[in-house]
Amino acid sequence: MIVVMKVGSPAEEIARLDQELREWGLTPEKIVGQYKVVMGLVGKTVNLDPEQIQELSPWIEQVLRVEQPFKRASLAYRNGESSNVVVPTPNGDVVIGKHQAIAMVAGPCSVENEEMIVETARRVKAAGAHFLRGGAYKPRTSPYAFQGHGESALELLAAAREATGLGIITEVMDTAELDIVAKFADVVQVGARNMQNFSLLKKVGAQSKPVLLKRGMAATIEEWLMAAEYILAAGNPQVILCERGIRTFDRQYARNTLDLSVIPVLRTLTHLPIMIDPSHGTGRWEYVPAMAKAAIAAGTDSLMIEVHPNPAKALSDGPQSLTPDAFDQLMQELAMVGEAIGRWPK
Repeated sequence: MIVVMKVGSPAEEIARLDQELREWGLTPEKIVGQYKVVMGLVGKTVNLDPEQIQELSPWIEQVLRVEQPFKRASLAYRNGESSNVVVPTPNGDVVIGKHQAIAMVAGPCSVENEEMIVETARRVKAAGAHFLRGGAYKPRTSPYAFQGHGESALELLAAAREATGLGIITEVMDTAELDIVAKFADVVQVGARNMQNFSLLKKVGAQSKPVLLKRGMAATIEEWLMAAEYILAAGNPQVILCERGIRTFDRQYARNTLDLSVIPVLRTLTHLPIMIDPSHGTGRWEYVPAMAKAAIAAGTDSLMIEVHPNPAKALSDGPQSLTPDAFDQLMQELAMVGEAIGRWPK
């Protein structure tokens, strides 16, 4: 349930209303929009009469029920206003959201060595990326595949950030690793295989770094948003949703099916920012440019592109990685699409 306050509502009246609602056993969460203040009511609201709440103050414009099971993630919870995720980086704050410039994330699937990650960071930064992605801990289908270098790889990501000023996005796989990952990361990623690891989601939600939540390989949109709800309910409002392709019946020609329809669908359901990962979504580097351009045209807020200096020798996901030269070319093509819709960085 949400309480929408009238434009110009006095701060003291909002504070008084907050206190009275707490005496009812509810937890109001104040959301300050561009023009109005909205109070989200957390607690047992099923049997509450909206008209009874309406009578608490003449400054209440309306009281609405949130019908979706994902309350805090719903668009209604913010009275129809999209939210931004603000990520501090050495190069300045990067703001990811519906009305912001496209935020670009690029880098290899796995951190392999210092020379490789620093050089890749320099190349993607020069091309216009805002974040470096790289795996220190890697979930792999086979127990014999490369699992990442762990903590030492986090230190290499820190070296790349020091050299370039890029923000760092890297994955956490286990609650035991969360503290060390959060120490080095600017955005903590929860991967597709952990989308419904509810213990991890609660822990990630209890820390303060922004969270990138990838859609599970066979997850419905509602399941994905309910996973985001775990993070939001634990206290972290900074969540980015990342579509990375879902597993369907045809895997001969592409690794996954990249579901670009989630962009307009999510716009009707949630206020959270959206990222698209066409690298995992297709699994083939030659398909990545077309899907990246389509994602921008469809309205994504961010893109994640895998880039490796020598994809043929990559320790993981080489077939879907662009070379730095190919990424340079792609960024020029993306700029034309982004500029056409007024969302390309100046």
